[in-house]
Amino acid sequence: MADATGTEAAARPGERVVTLLVNGRSYTVGLDARMTLLDALRDRLRLVGTKKGCDQGACGACTVHVDGKRVLACLSLAAQCEGRAVTTIEGIGGADGPHPVQSAFVDHDGFQCGFCTPGQIMSAVALLKEGRAGSDEEIREFMSGNLCRCGAYPHMVAAIREAAEGGGDVHA
Repeated sequence: MADATGTEAAARPGERVVTLLVNGRSYTVGLDARMTLLDALRDRLRLVGTKKGCDQGACGACTVHVDGKRVLACLSLAAQCEGRAVTTIEGIGGADGPHPVQSAFVDHDGFQCGFCTPGQIMSAVALLKEGRAGSDEEIREFMSGNLCRCGAYPHMVAAIREAAEGGGDVHA
């Protein structure tokens, strides 16, 4: 079994071997049963786009999609994701370029320091897929689980609105 680095995956004492499907690629790694999806993504698979903010499910910086639904990776156990499709910020763009939400965030300066941006974008992509971008108020409501210390919220709402008006192609 090969792990994320292409070497043999072996479970250390207290771990079990788990196969995760992340961004369409299969990874087989040894994990402690208590390891969160966030820690597995960042520390074992070296996919560091998903950010560790509060580590308590309060900020949304770690938002990813599991089977197409947004989840907080810091509150999800990696072992529970075995056999499920996980999509991170690294996996939402296509061969033809960035996801329309990513482009809209750039166009509308929907970020300041950028720390929360991956989680914001993952939530926005899910929001569009869920059909919950009918108004600015609705966008704000369904993005309320994602915090931004820089206060770039008006820019984010404008970006999400633009992506929604453009069809919000959600191929992720």
